[in-house]
Amino acid sequence: MPQSARDKLKLKHLDEINRFNQNFASAKKSLDQKGISLSKLREHSNKIIAAGALASALALAPPQGDHLLPPPKEIIEKVTRSSSSLPVETNAVVLRKVLSQVLPEEPRALTEHEEKTLEQVILETTGVKAKANLEGEHLNTTYGLIGAEQHLRRYPGDTLAQHKPDADEYGGERVDEIIEEGITPGLGAWGYFAPSKEAFTPDLEETERWYAVVQTLYLPDWEKRQPYLKDWYKYRKVLIVNTENGKAVIASVADSGPAAFTGKQFGGSPEVMDYLGGQSYKKGAVLVFFVDDPNNEVSLGPVDYNKI
Repeated sequence: MPQSARDKLKLKHLDEINRFNQNFASAKKSLDQKGISLSKLREHSNKIIAAGALASALALAPPQGDHLLPPPKEIIEKVTRSSSSLPVETNAVVLRKVLSQVLPEEPRALTEHEEKTLEQVILETTGVKAKANLEGEHLNTTYGLIGAEQHLRRYPGDTLAQHKPDADEYGGERVDEIIEEGITPGLGAWGYFAPSKEAFTPDLEETERWYAVVQTLYLPDWEKRQPYLKDWYKYRKVLIVNTENGKAVIASVADSGPAAFTGKQFGGSPEVMDYLGGQSYKKGAVLVFFVDDPNNEVSLGPVDYNKI
C-alpha cells in the first residue's frame, strides 16, 4: 500500500476516535476506567473471544480419567484375576469391585462414556439389559442417593395392615420393620394403582411392592412434554444397584421425587430398601438405569445373580 494511502487511513482513524470521544463521552469514560484503549478495542475483543472459546472447551471436555476407562470386559477380567479370596467369585462380588474402580467417589452425573461402560458391565454380570438412555429419555442423573419411602395407597380404602408381607419370606422382625415404614397420607404421582380392591391384581401388587421414585418433575423438558413423559415414566422398570454391596433389584417407577432440598435423587419402597441394604438401610449411593424390556419379560424384585 502506498505511504500516502496509509497516512490517509491513519488520519481517518484518528478523526473517528475524536468523534467517538466527543459524541460518546460516557462510553469513553467507561473504557478509560477499564483501561481499554479505543484504538486497541479489536485486539481486546479477540482476547475475550479466545478466552470464551477456551472456557467452553474446558467445560465441554469430559473429566480427566473418563476417557481412560478400558473396555468393560477388560475391567471385569482384571478384577477377576486380581482376587485371591475365592477360587471363583460370584457376579455380585465382581460387579461390586468393578463399580469401585469405575465410579467416582462421590455421586455425580456420569458421562456418556461412563454410562456406556457400566451398561456393558451390568449386562455381563447380571444379565439385565440396562440403559442410561432409553428411547431418547434420560434421568438427570443415573448415579445418586436413594432414600427410604413409605408404602403407597393402592386403591380406595387401602390400609397399612393390608401391606403386610409374607412372614415366611421375610421373617417376623423384618415384617415389622417393613410395616413400620408407614403408608403415605396422599397418593403417588399416578394416583391409585386400581379403582377398587376387587380390581387390584397380583401384578399391580408387585408394582407397588417393588416401586421406585425418580425426579421426573426436575426433568428439563417436563413442562413442555409433560403428557407424554408422564405416560412414559408410569411404571417404567428400572434397575437399582447398591454400589456398596452390589445388590440389585428391578423396580417400577410409581412416584415422583424426592424433593431437591433432601439431597437425594431417588427413592425406594420399604421392600426395595430392605433388599438393597437390610433393616437399617435408609439412604445410600445407587445406580439407576432403565430396563430395556419391550416385551415385559423381566420380573420385578431382586436380581438373583449372586450364584455362580
